[in-house]
Amino acid sequence: MHIDQAEYVFIPGKNWRLSLAEVVAFLTTRTVRFKVVELSKSFFVLASDISPHLTAVNSLGGTIKVGRVLSKSSSEVVRDAFLGRDKQAQEEIRQKLSSNSVFDQLFEKPPQKLMFGVSVYFESPFFLTFSKRIQRFIGGSLKNELASRGVRARFMGFQKNRRAPQLTHVEVLRKRLTGNGTETLFCIGRRQTFVSKTADVHDPFQFQRRDISRPVQRKIYTIPPRLARVMINLSGCLPEKTLFDPFCGVGTILQEALLSGARVMGMDIDPWCVEASRTNLEWLKNQYAIKEPKYSVFLGDSRKLTVKIGKETIDCIATEPDLGPPLLHFPTESYAKRITNKLEPLYFDFLDGAREVLRPGGNLVFVTPWIRTRSGGFITLDLHGKAKSLGFRTVPPFREEIFGDNVRYTEMSPELSLVDVGTGQKIGRKINVLQK
Repeated sequence: MHIDQAEYVFIPGKNWRLSLAEVVAFLTTRTVRFKVVELSKSFFVLASDISPHLTAVNSLGGTIKVGRVLSKSSSEVVRDAFLGRDKQAQEEIRQKLSSNSVFDQLFEKPPQKLMFGVSVYFESPFFLTFSKRIQRFIGGSLKNELASRGVRARFMGFQKNRRAPQLTHVEVLRKRLTGNGTETLFCIGRRQTFVSKTADVHDPFQFQRRDISRPVQRKIYTIPPRLARVMINLSGCLPEKTLFDPFCGVGTILQEALLSGARVMGMDIDPWCVEASRTNLEWLKNQYAIKEPKYSVFLGDSRKLTVKIGKETIDCIATEPDLGPPLLHFPTESYAKRITNKLEPLYFDFLDGAREVLRPGGNLVFVTPWIRTRSGGFITLDLHGKAKSLGFRTVPPFREEIFGDNVRYTEMSPELSLVDVGTGQKIGRKINVLQK
């Protein structure tokens, strides 16, 4: 695939593989042509047809920032400039930043006084030592150029103890650096370095609002709204499509799907959860002024889906079933296996019913427990054999054709599922994507 229209920098959340998988699924579902041209744990760059979808950060759960690429340089020049302290290489970077083609896009119609910031991201950890020097150089160069054009500017700094010179999404929002100000992203890859302007930034306050401000809460195993949004995008759900969550709990996945424009259906075996979901969805409708929302929540058993749901009536399923009992301590391997063995019949019955209610080509995204054991290993449910016997196809999160010759693809190609687990977390989530 040859794409040369525009390039965009994406800054992922903590789980960069999950962030990338979500973006790939989101754009693929919307038939946006794209190719990964640079890939690292701290940023990735997509070349794509010009599309508003590429800057819709709040349609995504796993992306922190997105920016339009304004210029590129060889990373070798950057290494010479800052690691080798090469004056000629530094001047080459300074001139590129001050050129009208870059500067005028970074600071479109600047006020007489503005605030701007610079964040430095890098593929190689070797740049960490020099990253603050790079950030000061970029910021100083831009401030001097602004002054030469009669603009008073304040260059936003960082606390001294910050590991890397990177503005958080909260700082960008609070200082309005995508409004009256500007954030420059300086992203150093293996081969190329990208200068981009932050176009949009993740708003954590909205996700937090939908989590802790809704009327009904349930602390144990409630899926975070951001992860719920990731799963919805992995499911390929589009506006007006029907998304079903048969283990809906207090309705987190249903909330995010409703905000994405989908028709949503929720089910739970617990009457309290059914009522909680209804209450939370009514609250969401009022808080976000959703006109004519299409949702229903009802009591039912996920092991007998066809009792409540017609065959081949659902476009996509995103759900988190039972992950097992809360754990106060890391379990032994044998105890972790007992947990997964006890859960297996529930998952088998659920998969069987999901196959019946999904339309052909529909996606099923579901979580299985990823249990960290006392010995440092992990135990999980392996359902790929069962899913295959039912006629499901595993959807790999990454496709080779969108990576070209990027060497990092070889590190990801064997993965058939994605894992989300925090440091010290006893039970994480393995996210599986299947297609009927």
